[in-house]
Amino acid sequence: MWKFTVRRTLIMIPQLLLLSVLVFLMAQAMPGDALTGQINPDLDPQEMQEQREELGLNDPWHVKYADWITGALQGDLGQSFQFKMPASELIWNRMVNSFWLGVATLIITYLIAIPLGITSGRFNDSLLDSSITGYTYIGFATPIFIFALVMLWIFGYQLGWFPTSGSVAPGVESGGLEYVMSKIYHLLLPAISLGLITTVNTVQYLRSEIIDTKQRDFIITARAKGASESRVYNRHIFRNSLLPIAAFFGFEITGLIGGTVFVERIFGYPGMGDLFIESVLLRDYTVVTSVVLLFGLASILGALISDIILSLVDPRIRIK
Repeated sequence: MWKFTVRRTLIMIPQLLLLSVLVFLMAQAMPGDALTGQINPDLDPQEMQEQREELGLNDPWHVKYADWITGALQGDLGQSFQFKMPASELIWNRMVNSFWLGVATLIITYLIAIPLGITSGRFNDSLLDSSITGYTYIGFATPIFIFALVMLWIFGYQLGWFPTSGSVAPGVESGGLEYVMSKIYHLLLPAISLGLITTVNTVQYLRSEIIDTKQRDFIITARAKGASESRVYNRHIFRNSLLPIAAFFGFEITGLIGGTVFVERIFGYPGMGDLFIESVLLRDYTVVTSVVLLFGLASILGALISDIILSLVDPRIRIK
């Protein structure tokens, strides 16, 4: 097992290196530069060039990449030109919010998906199964940003049950119980909105696994030996069907990344997704490259977690 984990981890190194190069080059290809729109248009062109030289904006791309990746490996992601603070400090503050939003979304996803998937698979081709399947089809067809806007309009503006922006109520001091409850209250609606959409994949996957498991020979044998229906489901069908869901966990993390970008922006939730869009609009290249690199790292780590869990569930896939 450890050999598989080490080999799979080593594969990440060239993936991360290639990702960092592509991210840096795409950021460099964006129109303008970090000083675009920040310099007084009446400033002498010679002085503009001097400022760009001083900041290293006129250096060849490989020189700028080497400086950037060297600093990133040391924990220095550069300076944000727009927010006037270190990019690492800015990103860390937003990353904490995105982390808890992701945790809350995963909890909501599995609390909804597992009961629905089990019910749909056990009573397949019934009216109840058709209702659950209809919900998943609607979820597949609904864009996350449209669903988030509807949720915000109904539960935020019309009913007023949840706050419509921010991650904590104004004036609440950090560290106390009131602060924690305010943080939870502010992330509930974004997490529910994202969780109701991400649930549909897990529901359909679990339903298919249960239906497939019910038709296998060892289930038929268990019934032929006189095992009760509850024992067949609880000890054989459910247990074997839930194992692949554990392997699907890493891909859930990867799928959350794209969803949080839209959800955080719509709900005004100060997380990594909101910071990414804001930095693109402001042409803050230092923050853009850092955020995209961290998104890519999270996706690669999610795939690694899935591979490791799947190798535990099914040893046949391990690399020899």
